[in-house]
Amino acid sequence: MIATMAKIFISFALEDHPSRDTLIAQAKAARSPFEFVFMPNKQPWIPMWKGKCRTVIRGCHGLVALLSTRSKNAEGVPWELECAREAAIPMLGVYINKADKSTPPAELAESRTIEWTWEEIAKFLAEIDTN
Repeated sequence: MIATMAKIFISFALEDHPSRDTLIAQAKAARSPFEFVFMPNKQPWIPMWKGKCRTVIRGCHGLVALLSTRSKNAEGVPWELECAREAAIPMLGVYINKADKSTPPAELAESRTIEWTWEEIAKFLAEIDTN
């Protein structure tokens, strides 16, 4: 039997895509055993997008939300977080800028938020149950 790689969904405002790329690069450099997935086209006003997004997130073991001043008002971020919350998927909020710790989206209220350090992100990933 071939083991499938654990999946982590990355939620981010479209303008924060460089931070998404940095997270993926850090994970590769650390040889993280996780596959990172995300919705490249954020179109929450389209029902088909919402359905696909929900399906993708429910197939994940955890979610990392990259937080900036744009996160709360980004159209897709609240939907992605709500899907993960409804599916009881562990979430971690990561501030992409230490100087900007704006209030995270309400959907992250029950989840931990941290400043960006690979060590803390890796700790969250290590706690995820992949069974």
